[in-house]
Amino acid sequence: MPFAIGGNARIRTNTPAENAYNALDLSGRDISLRQLRLSTGKRINNAADDVAGYITSRALQARNGALKAALNTVGDASNTTNILMDSLDNINELLTKMKDATAQAASGALGTDEKVALAKAAYRMAQQIQTVADSTVFAGSQLLSGSFTANFIIGSNASNTLLTINIDMSTSNVDFNVSFNAVSGNDLGIYSIDNISTTLTSLSKAIDNVNKVASYLGGISNRLQSQEDLLRNQIVNYNAAISRIEDADIAKEQLSLIKSQFLQQASLTSLTQANQNPNAFLQLIRG
Repeated sequence: MPFAIGGNARIRTNTPAENAYNALDLSGRDISLRQLRLSTGKRINNAADDVAGYITSRALQARNGALKAALNTVGDASNTTNILMDSLDNINELLTKMKDATAQAASGALGTDEKVALAKAAYRMAQQIQTVADSTVFAGSQLLSGSFTANFIIGSNASNTLLTINIDMSTSNVDFNVSFNAVSGNDLGIYSIDNISTTLTSLSKAIDNVNKVASYLGGISNRLQSQEDLLRNQIVNYNAAISRIEDADIAKEQLSLIKSQFLQQASLTSLTQANQNPNAFLQLIRG
């Protein structure tokens, strides 16, 4: 800290001028600091500005980056489940039409030709079911092949252990037992009086299986939506924490800048005056 030192009759060492110069240097550095913070909007521009705050803000930024990546992954998982559910809705609609046609074929008022026509129509719908299954693709994978399974990284815990969600469409999944083998037939076979009861039962089970799969995916979709909301809120909260630690308070920085500019002008004036002091004592040694 500076001290007001007397003995100003000495001309070899001008202590008041040195003090004024040091004060001028300090105010100049502070002005540079405030201008930097105002121009960048950050209170912490390097580790020297706040050692502890720098570590904390960088750790939060790293965490926030991981959350943003997880949010993108949740989006991919949601896209996958949405594609699957849309296809399953289509298959359910086709199966329902097939079941309705089968119930219609059970009427004794229909002749063989009508039943054959219904059977052929059902066969075409079964072919369409297979087409739906074949065209349900995401990222190069067949989603309704009965073997699709994937893990999506949706976050991490405090120890950076990954949190995953699994979408398992394989037939071995214990949440549902379903086969996507298409119901087929190109003649009266499945609509014959002997088989029509079995056909109705098979179609009912197929519809039930499709609904089970859709329900399974609906649960995953709900979980993904919850995780997406959580991640979005966490990202906002982390951004707020980073801002509180790292960002500059513009009003305070502006006030400090004005103060330092005033001190700079005062130091310049004091330095000028201090440099004039020895001139007065030189009069004593002039001949």
